[in-house]
Amino acid sequence: MRPDRPDDSAPAGGRRTRPVDPDTAVDPWPPRKAPGPRRRQAGILAAVVAGGVLGACARYGATLLWPTVPGAFPWTTFWINVSGSAAMGVLMVLITERTTAHPLVRPFLGTGVLGGYTTFSTYAVDARALFGDGRAVTALLYLAATLAAALFAVWAGAGLTRLLALPRAPRTEGEA
Repeated sequence: MRPDRPDDSAPAGGRRTRPVDPDTAVDPWPPRKAPGPRRRQAGILAAVVAGGVLGACARYGATLLWPTVPGAFPWTTFWINVSGSAAMGVLMVLITERTTAHPLVRPFLGTGVLGGYTTFSTYAVDARALFGDGRAVTALLYLAATLAAALFAVWAGAGLTRLLALPRAPRTEGEA
């Protein structure tokens, strides 16, 4: 769009321009259409895939740094699931209560990165292997401890984030 237009009162042989009033200017480009449902779904899927790759790579790196001895308590998987659960509690408070996040943040970070990082399928495989090795007590302890610790981690992560990241409501007189 041209920033100016010819003025009819220009002197003979010359051309004078005057600025265009932005309130009355017509935009020659039509407004952009909102993406259709397939395009939105493709964007969400791409965000989940990209995040999942990052999360799975982080988990794989953790298993390389801290390998689990066969038949022993699977500490690496335990701490991956607990730390991922804590991060999920923090993330959900931040993007649902503290800020207005881009629509792809939740699929990318929550479903993708943290879904790829945490590994509750490996948790089940590890427990099955412990049962198969005749270590039923360790398997039951692992199943119960992981579930309890992961649930506590979500609760604690969300609670600490609310405490530290959100402003508190002002107290009124008469409240203790």
